[in-house]
Amino acid sequence: MSNLQKQIEPQSPQRELVKAEPPWSGIVATALCALFGSLAIWASATEYPSWLFVGFCVVAYLAGGWGPTQSAFESLLQGKLNVDLLMIVAAIGASSIGDWMEGAVLLFLFSLSGTLEAFAMYRTTRSIESLVNLRPREALLLDPTGERRIPVDALKVGDRVRVKPGERFPVDGVIDEGETWADESTLTGESEMITKPKGSLVFAGTINGQGGVIVLMTKPGEDSTLARIVHMVQEAQAQKTPTQRIVESWQRPYVIGVFTLSLLVFFGGKIIHTQSWHDAFYHAMVLLVAASPCAVVVSSPSVMLSAIARAARQGVLFKGAVHLETLGQVETIAFDKTGTVTLGKPSVTDMWSSQVGFGQGNPEHLLRFAAAVEHQSEHPLGVPVIHEAKEKGLFPSNLVVSDFQSRTGLGIWAKVAEPAGETTWVGIGREGLFSERSIPIPGELVEQADRIRSEGKTALLVIIHRNGDTSPIEFGVIGVADKIRPEARETLDQLGRMGIRKRVILTGDHERVAQIIGRELHADEVRAGLMPDQKVVELARLQENNTIVAMVGDGVNDAPALAAASVGIAMGGAGTDVALEVADVVLMRDDLRGLPVAVMISRLACARVRQNMLFAFGVIAFLIVGAFFNLPLWMGVIGHEGSTILVGLNGLRLLWEKLPIEGNA
Repeated sequence: MSNLQKQIEPQSPQRELVKAEPPWSGIVATALCALFGSLAIWASATEYPSWLFVGFCVVAYLAGGWGPTQSAFESLLQGKLNVDLLMIVAAIGASSIGDWMEGAVLLFLFSLSGTLEAFAMYRTTRSIESLVNLRPREALLLDPTGERRIPVDALKVGDRVRVKPGERFPVDGVIDEGETWADESTLTGESEMITKPKGSLVFAGTINGQGGVIVLMTKPGEDSTLARIVHMVQEAQAQKTPTQRIVESWQRPYVIGVFTLSLLVFFGGKIIHTQSWHDAFYHAMVLLVAASPCAVVVSSPSVMLSAIARAARQGVLFKGAVHLETLGQVETIAFDKTGTVTLGKPSVTDMWSSQVGFGQGNPEHLLRFAAAVEHQSEHPLGVPVIHEAKEKGLFPSNLVVSDFQSRTGLGIWAKVAEPAGETTWVGIGREGLFSERSIPIPGELVEQADRIRSEGKTALLVIIHRNGDTSPIEFGVIGVADKIRPEARETLDQLGRMGIRKRVILTGDHERVAQIIGRELHADEVRAGLMPDQKVVELARLQENNTIVAMVGDGVNDAPALAAASVGIAMGGAGTDVALEVADVVLMRDDLRGLPVAVMISRLACARVRQNMLFAFGVIAFLIVGAFFNLPLWMGVIGHEGSTILVGLNGLRLLWEKLPIEGNA
């Protein structure tokens, strides 16, 4: 236990990561204690002199008790008492009355439990070390003299490095030359390859695809996304939950109380039961062992460290164990709309067209003309139109655009000519754009536009007419909207099935759009037209009656709400700066399906802590009562240390057991 306590003490976030190694010293000490304890048993069963038996026992004591003695001595120098002191005193007491083997067994089991706890810490930190090792040690620097390999730590912002196909990116930066794809699963857990054209962001530790590229370094090595994730998980492991702090706050008075009670049993047993001093001391030692709270102290950290490491492997980063514990108690979850339950960028959702005299038109022909005109515009709604045309292979085209005009708030207008065809005028926008030019708007076009608007989308009217003639020859409408994330509805439904009582949408968008999205997602409540400060007010309302509320946002304009919530959860993408700074929890995959996984891990962790606590206190109560009914010391030793080992193993289960919803993550 002392090994684990030392390793979870708060550390500086800027310190270098210590290489994770198995607890070899603990393994060796435990093995030596077991070996010489066994030799002592063998010596006691033979005709060898008693001094040989005692000698083997002394070596077993030294091997098993060296670490706890150091810990107890260091605590005493700081004016503190810990459970290590209880164990050392009990072992020495056992030897003083001739029960050498009971003391040796106590120290062996105590050493074994400490080694298992240290191994738990090793397992949780090894995953962090593997992240650190992903970053290459050298990079191919490009400078006026040519190319040369230098240590990555020698690079500075603004340097250009060449990354060959199949290599890992050594730095955070942007593609300066070339294009490729990247495997970013090491950071986000997402297995899909990400296309990286020129100007795209790349991250240290991720894998370059088949393209050779040159990367312009934009962040110092110590501030890269990978480094920040490592430091964040380190800090999370160092933080203590309220349960841990409560346990540690009463550790010192509890130790004093156990010593006092043992003294009372020692003197009381001699006076009341007229036992020999030997028997009275023996029962005092049994009580000393039985009442030691080793299993209680390790109940929470063994679980929380495992849960943080498991969540990190699932693409969910907790910035502290306290947030892990709080998320497990959440009753209400509020979601921002744009960029959280939606993709955060407008896309073409509907296309309809008609040709005068021919009925149903060709939507792709209409889209081709609209994209050609929008290419001259800087309006945000033109971007999805151009993107849709490119996706369908309709852009760039051989259309020639001239006489481009823009009317703020209404739309755009331009002359479009085909190489072998006539010149036409194309207008894109709202009804007012055509009304001021006396262009008649067909009734069926108005009907289609109203239909699209009733669904909470933006309707872009498109009318094509001949030069010098205001009568439309072709017309249609393009619907544009911020699409709902494919996984959003299932995520909210899953949270409802998990017992989340209320799922709320908080958005600054219009009421009609928000209500439509809320109905689509099966949200329990929708609040629209909110400014960032008004979202904070809504969160305060949701938190009435001590309700624990989580807020999920994109980490940019939702910063006040993320800070005000009981737990702030950010859609982290590839680790955006704001998301990592503001939120308590980051979904690194930028995928809402990680949220139920995070809630499940948190709930399992809280349940395991409760299990551990009940079991540990139950064993202590049983052993204390047994101490007053002639419980042998060896049974007290096995019960005490066995419970500590079982509690540690119960915490480690979170590292490998299958989650009920993991297949959807």
